[in-house]
Order: sequence, then structure tokens, then C-alpha cells
Amino acid sequence: MMGDQHLQEQTHGKFSLMKHRVLLADGHKIFQEALRFFLQDQPTVNVVGQTSDGRQVIPIAKDLAAHVVCIDFHMPGMGGIQVTRALRLAIPSIKVVAISAHAKRVEVMHMLSAGADAFITKTESSQELLHAVRAVLRGRSYLSPHVASVVSNAWMTDNLGRKAPVVLGSQERRVLNLVTSGHTSNQIARLLLIAVSTVEVHRRNIMRKLGLHTVADLTRYVIDNDCSEKRLA
Repeated sequence: MMGDQHLQEQTHGKFSLMKHRVLLADGHKIFQEALRFFLQDQPTVNVVGQTSDGRQVIPIAKDLAAHVVCIDFHMPGMGGIQVTRALRLAIPSIKVVAISAHAKRVEVMHMLSAGADAFITKTESSQELLHAVRAVLRGRSYLSPHVASVVSNAWMTDNLGRKAPVVLGSQERRVLNLVTSGHTSNQIARLLLIAVSTVEVHRRNIMRKLGLHTVADLTRYVIDNDCSEKRLA
């Protein structure tokens, strides 16, 4: 397969490190190489393969037993949405980190609806990719700060004109933004200079007001609500 690379696992001394197997799928080879260069220095990540053709993502992911696929929204051959949806059917356990040049609400919404676990942009720090990979491997959803800000602000703006919007306090809105960007309660407490127990109270109140039960539900609701006719109650 032209442009594809199968990379052997790295070993250190006599023992092979326990690493999570990552497949990079991006149409821009320079960007793809930059990601590989960054990730290969991480002790718990092993970039096992690369491709610039969306049609090759699933067979390569199966062949290399990838744990995570980092995929470009505008993937050549087969778009990111189609690939993500197909990946979910072919390999239900795989984690998907979506990457795009822009934080467009429609793109984020469609990728998460297709089954992506995380969404980051190419304009942000490379550390965001590492944060996203670590989050999805722990079973959490992740939106980079910029993406979370865009979708949360859009959600708040759209609900201001509704007859019966959910009443969220300013602190609850801050917690909502941080939760949907993948922060833990301990991290939120440090950022907002409040007790962890206070963060948990805010989280429970937000979930209760929105009628949701998990962080994944909350993240997807924030995205879906942008194009939904549902009214918050």
C-alpha cells in the first residue's frame, strides 16, 4: 500500500514496554510525520502504523491490532465521518481521536455522532493529542479546550432565546466547559480554586438539570443540541 507504513514495536533492553498501539491516519503527510515524531517519544505510546488513505484505515487497524486511531476529518479516499462509523462496526473496542483544521460545530457534531471519542484541532498544541489519547484509553470523551469552548458557547447562545432554558449558574457553566473538555473533578477544583466536593455538587446539578447520567452523554448532548429541536427542561 503506497504511503502506508507498518512500524515495528520498540523494545528497550530485554523487555518490551507495555505500550498502547496508535494508528495515524491523515491526508497531510508532513503533519502525519510531525505527530509520529511527537508520539514516538512518549513512553506508553507506540505508533504502529500510518496511512493517508481513508479506505485503508480499517484493514490496517485490524492487521496491526491498533488500540487508538487518530484520524483526519478530511481524510482522502474516505472521509473521517465514514471511516469512524465503519470502524465502530468493524472494531467496536477501538478508540477514535478526530483531528480537524477547524473547530466547526457541525464537524464536531457529526464526528461524535459517528462514534469518535475525542476531537481536537490542528492549530492547538501537540500536547492536546496526548491528552486526547490518554483520555480515550481511560474510557473518557475528550474535547480540546478550543473545541469545548466553541461548542459550549454555541450551546449557551442558542439556548438564551428559548422560552424555558436550563438555568445554569456561572460556576456551573465553567464546570460544564471543563467537564466536556475532559478534565477530572480534581483538575477542575484546582483550576477554579474550589473544593472537589463542590465540583461534584456542580456536576450532579448539571446532570440533573439536563437529565443525563454520564460525561459521554453530556458531551454528546452539548454537541447534538446545536442542531436539535429539543428544549432543555
